[in-house]
Amino acid sequence: MKTKIIQFTAARGPIECTWVVAKVLKIFLKELMSNQITYQILHKENGIENGTVQSVTIDIKGVGLSEVLDDWIGTIQWIGTSSFRKYNKRKNWYIGCFELKHFEQKELKENEIQFQAIRSSGAGGQHVNKVSSAIRAKHKPTGIQVLVMDSRSQHQNKKIAVVRLREKIKNNNVLEMQESLKDSWENHLNLQRGNPIRTFTGSDFKEKKQDKSYKTKRNQLKNELRKQIE
Repeated sequence: MKTKIIQFTAARGPIECTWVVAKVLKIFLKELMSNQITYQILHKENGIENGTVQSVTIDIKGVGLSEVLDDWIGTIQWIGTSSFRKYNKRKNWYIGCFELKHFEQKELKENEIQFQAIRSSGAGGQHVNKVSSAIRAKHKPTGIQVLVMDSRSQHQNKKIAVVRLREKIKNNNVLEMQESLKDSWENHLNLQRGNPIRTFTGSDFKEKKQDKSYKTKRNQLKNELRKQIE
């Protein structure tokens, strides 16, 4: 089962584009569900008006992702009149859909933890200093580690270490994801306006059917082949 990360963005477009992102997002998520593809919204930045979205990043998982995304990756156009600026004459608005580099969230598996019992230090008297009750736990795949000396029980410290290590790995995942999302800001600068992959029209946001370029090219090749045969 494949996993991909997709981002919809209004880029540096005006408020109308953030409204388009919100509308497209609903259609996209509905299409995912109809194709039995699961999703998780990783990051969402709302626009300045209610019901608008500046950008959204989604982790999707399922079978046949490439076929579904073929109709989404690229520039998306909406043809319509702005409801935010009454006298604005512009009719064409564009947003972008991009595939981001996949970010693999790391999970804690107890068989990947290296435990080391060491002597506790600090307050507690002679018993603390002589007994190796403290636990150092290290997650071998990431190198993340914690030191626990809360209890005089080695077993209890081990349980606490697993909990804290899991939380530390979770926080590290968030930091790495944020770094990954910073790189995606290039998409806000590189949106190509024109040659849309999908086009929607009007306030009801109906899709405008259009011939795909590859279909046109295929028909041209067929016509050329017929002429050669004749």
